[in-house]
Amino acid sequence: MERMEGRDAADVDRARAGDMDAFRVLVERHSHPLFRLAYRITRNEQDAEDIVQDAFLKAYRRLHQFESRANFGSWLYRIAANCAFDTLRARGRREEQPREWEQPDGEAESARLPATDPAPDRLLHASEVRRRLGAAMARLSAVERSAFVLRHFEEMSIREIGAALGLDTSATKQSIFRAVRKMREALRPVASFSAVERGRP
Repeated sequence: MERMEGRDAADVDRARAGDMDAFRVLVERHSHPLFRLAYRITRNEQDAEDIVQDAFLKAYRRLHQFESRANFGSWLYRIAANCAFDTLRARGRREEQPREWEQPDGEAESARLPATDPAPDRLLHASEVRRRLGAAMARLSAVERSAFVLRHFEEMSIREIGAALGLDTSATKQSIFRAVRKMREALRPVASFSAVERGRP
């Protein structure tokens, strides 16, 4: 996000002056990361697409409120995260049956596993990890899930996450800490299984 800041500044100034082509450039530049964020929070492709459109519409309407000294990408992330929160609250997604955790491109997390033929017990273990991961993510609050996604998937700094979610440093750290603790608790049984597996002759 830091790398985009310099390029964003000129385009934002042009867009605020009424240059629609400049705003179109901003949309093209930030659409994919916003979709990725929205998808990982909501775990629903249609919701993510709607959130991205809503976020850009709100950003365009609020361009006059954007402070030039701020990071435009972080500002967009904050708008998109708030839209995602609204979606979760409106549709009660946290109450739904947890789904298998998927990547934004539609490929399951298991696609990252080696392409070799794993033993049946390892396949079972991978399936259990995915199930527990999905269930744990579903139980996180909207803020916790967003902070976790931004930190561990988007690799954003504490400062960037706080700016995106409208939290101070302490609240940001606490949200990430709570999310990580819940994830560890959910994955502890399968982590213990892995330790046993590594110790087998």
